[in-house]
Amino acid sequence: MTDPQIDYAAVFRALPGMVALLTPDLVYADANDDFVRLAGRTREQLLGRYIFDVFPENPNDPAAAGMRETRESMLRVVATGERDTMALLRYDIQDPERPGHWREHYWSPVNAPVRDSEGRVVLVVHRVEEVTELIRARGGPDGDRQARVLEAELYTRSRELQEVNERLRKAHAHEREVALALQAAMLPAPRPTGTHGAAVRYQPAIGALNVCGDWYDLVELPGQGLAVAVGDVVGHGLAAACVMGQLRSALSAACRVAAGPAQALEALGLYARSVDGAESTTVVTTFIDWNSHAITYSCAGHPPPALLHPDGTVTFLDQATDPPLAARPEHVPRPQARILFTEGSTLVLYTDGLIERRTEDIGAGLARLADSLTRHRRSAPEALADALLADLLPPTGTTDDTALIVIRL
Repeated sequence: MTDPQIDYAAVFRALPGMVALLTPDLVYADANDDFVRLAGRTREQLLGRYIFDVFPENPNDPAAAGMRETRESMLRVVATGERDTMALLRYDIQDPERPGHWREHYWSPVNAPVRDSEGRVVLVVHRVEEVTELIRARGGPDGDRQARVLEAELYTRSRELQEVNERLRKAHAHEREVALALQAAMLPAPRPTGTHGAAVRYQPAIGALNVCGDWYDLVELPGQGLAVAVGDVVGHGLAAACVMGQLRSALSAACRVAAGPAQALEALGLYARSVDGAESTTVVTTFIDWNSHAITYSCAGHPPPALLHPDGTVTFLDQATDPPLAARPEHVPRPQARILFTEGSTLVLYTDGLIERRTEDIGAGLARLADSLTRHRRSAPEALADALLADLLPPTGTTDDTALIVIRL
């Protein structure tokens, strides 16, 4: 049996309920039959025109906010790539046959994105349900009065919810901006030893507050050595950024005096017990000895670093793995392991946002990382860092932030 040939343009026009498609500039690209009929506009009056030229705000209502709120909702969809459901909205429509006469209307709108193959929003689906008659439809001899009471109550509550929602959006956006600025101020620029190249990246989560828990650090050690670490604090926002700053500074100091990465993580684990919000932080620390061409490493519940050899093979440094910071009820020594490298190898440390996906095993993410490293093995650190982000992160972004360090050995 062959698959039926579906005329999706015909399906769209026959959809029940009012549905329109708009460009990211909020110009009508298409509208279904119900939208044309119930909006009281012809298709020619809609297509190719800016939405608010077709449906301007009612100038006779000084409290009218339907146009502003609809525009803000649609622009959020374009900016974030996420669906936006609006509260009950009053948005009057001008009678096209009676200029200056406006009809009172109440709507329940939903705006949703349509993305292209690269994840960019190319259309906004604007679905609207008119609820004017529902608000007014109250029976009985005193129906008009009851209808107006119900109408006022619904409208007032919807406005209150919308205003609370807007305040929360602005508060969250402000917290995100402050947390990202704080994180950027605390994260160091790469300072590799000698002629060895290094690249660092921090990619915040998109459309979420789950940011500012990841960090990286590079510390020059006595005797031609370099300590490289990445970590991930449980939590988000300003609280996570503050905890991250404390832990990064503590580990940076510990690496300068510890005999090896395991001892540095032991000191950090003891410190984490006294810092609210530091429990269950994951971190991996590597000590690079340029003279002996050796990497000593220790991992506290963190995804394993990857060592890319010049021939394109990849070794994951997973032989010294222990639970996250402060996860055990009592302090115990942490393990560490040592591996040799050849000149021209590349060491890659990262946080779980680079490889983990909720719908799959971590092994699949590690396999993707190894494959990308092999394909780009001849790239310099800066180009390799960009290639890894492009290959491994979804084009629409992730719900977790990502830190990445690439060191040419």
